[in-house]
Amino acid sequence: MILPPGFRGAAFGAAADGDGRSHSEARRAVSEHLGIPEAWAWLHQVHGRGVLRAERPGCLGEADAMFTTVTGLPLAVGTADCFPVVVAAEAASGIAHAGWRGVAAGVVPALAAAMEAAGHLPRRSAIGPGIGPCCFEVGPEVGARFPGHRARTSWGAPSIDLGAAIASQLGGIEVWVAPQCTHCDPAYRSYRRDRTRHRQVGLAWEP
Repeated sequence: MILPPGFRGAAFGAAADGDGRSHSEARRAVSEHLGIPEAWAWLHQVHGRGVLRAERPGCLGEADAMFTTVTGLPLAVGTADCFPVVVAAEAASGIAHAGWRGVAAGVVPALAAAMEAAGHLPRRSAIGPGIGPCCFEVGPEVGARFPGHRARTSWGAPSIDLGAAIASQLGGIEVWVAPQCTHCDPAYRSYRRDRTRHRQVGLAWEP
């Protein structure tokens, strides 16, 4: 499990940590390790830009980002090549599930804007493990959506640096980015690598 430096309410799990959104034993183990409540909030993720405000645990509905001002309420997203993105403000915490469709739609800036509209100016962000440009081969229709972040895979095919694209959308706030590529690193779930139905979790909470 990754604890981004300087963040008191953020964590990014690996495959071995399980998916605590749906498995109570995994949720209990992760919660005990982090010292957070076992009652989490999560989303029915749809690869869009919807943002919800979390006031309670459980599934909040369809969206790909949420934030809370409730102390100790963990917010969880599941990923397997998409990026978990934590956005932190003075008295609020948010998290987004950001695949290329969500990034193109602006889910991360939508989360930051929703937090600011609620009176909580984002101050920094942590971007967890996702598929790196080394492995994220894309066609021209996807590449055209990210003209400033085109790259090449390790085998020479066109790719996108999606983590850098997310960071560029955060308006100049302090951003920490995890170095792991979920496709390269077998410690992480990767849909592109093996079409897994399993996910690792990213968590944010207001301490």
